[in-house]
Amino acid sequence: MRKKELSFFILSNTGSPIKQITASGSLVRYGLFLFSVCLILLGYLAFDYIALKKASLNNRYLQSKVSVQQEEISNQHKQIQFFAGEITNLKLKLVDLYNFEKKIRAMANIKNKKNELQDGFFGIGGSSPADLDTKIALTEKHNSLMREMHEQVEEINLATKIQSEGFKSILSFFEEQRSILASTPAIRPAHGGTTSTFGYRTSPFTGLREFHKGFDIAAVEGTPIVATANGTVSQTEYNGALGNTIVINHGHGMVTRYAHASKILKKPGAFVKRGEIIALIGNTGRSTGSHVHYEVHLNGIPVNPDNYMLN
Repeated sequence: MRKKELSFFILSNTGSPIKQITASGSLVRYGLFLFSVCLILLGYLAFDYIALKKASLNNRYLQSKVSVQQEEISNQHKQIQFFAGEITNLKLKLVDLYNFEKKIRAMANIKNKKNELQDGFFGIGGSSPADLDTKIALTEKHNSLMREMHEQVEEINLATKIQSEGFKSILSFFEEQRSILASTPAIRPAHGGTTSTFGYRTSPFTGLREFHKGFDIAAVEGTPIVATANGTVSQTEYNGALGNTIVINHGHGMVTRYAHASKILKKPGAFVKRGEIIALIGNTGRSTGSHVHYEVHLNGIPVNPDNYMLN
């Protein structure tokens, strides 16, 4: 049986003779098979190239995203370290303030009822900035450190309030002490010579032994009489024995009396300061000469005025 053959005619536009190529059917089929295989391989290579190109683009995108995330993580680590350092500095400053307050209280003998509570708050502890590893991501360890830092901030806020109250109590104490000092008699009521002191003496009128509740300073009539401490004029009167008298209430149980004045210059209710002129020396009432009779009363009891004269 004759094999099938395929003939191919090649025409030329140059006028050359027609060429004929004859190929057997099996050769043609083999050629078509090879062409199909090559076409499939070419398609596979093209698909694989496109897939590799897409994977390369995705890889670049992921690398860029990872780089951005790593930079963000690095910045977060730096922020955490910064805040951890700030928290440590704040705690150290609070401890310094607390120790300073304790020193002031010890010097002034001021008790602190919250001392044990404060000791608990001002113990140094917690995370250190060096505890943070900047080479790893924000793992549970770092989340734990963040929570601990938040707790420390809350403790610092509470400790700050306690410390503020401590300093307020000290300020209140010194304000009260300043008020007490300003309201405590500390100077002589007038310039002059002492003619009679506090205690028992022989009466210049009866010649008998009597208790003298005040301190007498003799001076020329019209010499200024000054308040010996801050206070409020509580009474002005004329007394048969003491003559023109002015009484000042200094608070804290302290009262002073100035007698035998020729003229009283202040009215009841007036606030006066230490050294302010309140009257003029005279010879009113039962008196042997111009002088001021000065008394100091503490909680209603006459005390020695000489103990309250620093000048």
